[in-house]
Amino acid sequence: MTQRTWSISELAQEFNITPRTLRFYEDHGIINPRREGQKRIYTQKDKTRLKLALRGKRLGFQLADISSLIDMYDGPGSTAPQLKQYIAMLNRHKEQLESQKRDLEAILQEIHNQEEHCIGLLKKHEQSQC
Repeated sequence: MTQRTWSISELAQEFNITPRTLRFYEDHGIINPRREGQKRIYTQKDKTRLKLALRGKRLGFQLADISSLIDMYDGPGSTAPQLKQYIAMLNRHKEQLESQKRDLEAILQEIHNQEEHCIGLLKKHEQSQC
């Protein structure tokens, strides 16, 4: 039985990404299509690794973390250690995002305060013009 393969344009269309994105992940060793001349041939393994990479990107992981996660699932071993490592990565990332969220909320509050201050000054200025 022949294994299903995809061309760069087929895979790009299926995942709604550009061929350049596929080449980026190839350059970083996430996917490794075989070559037939200039043509790239993607296997199910490439497709799965790409799907995991895009999921990691959506979650906001750095490329090194994405590579680590994908390699972890490619390697031998039981799923319990893999799941524990993934949970640890998720928790670290969640803590980082929560910290960034707090920072953003503080910045937004400062912007609001500055805006209110400027509105008050503007009202005083307009009243003195009357």
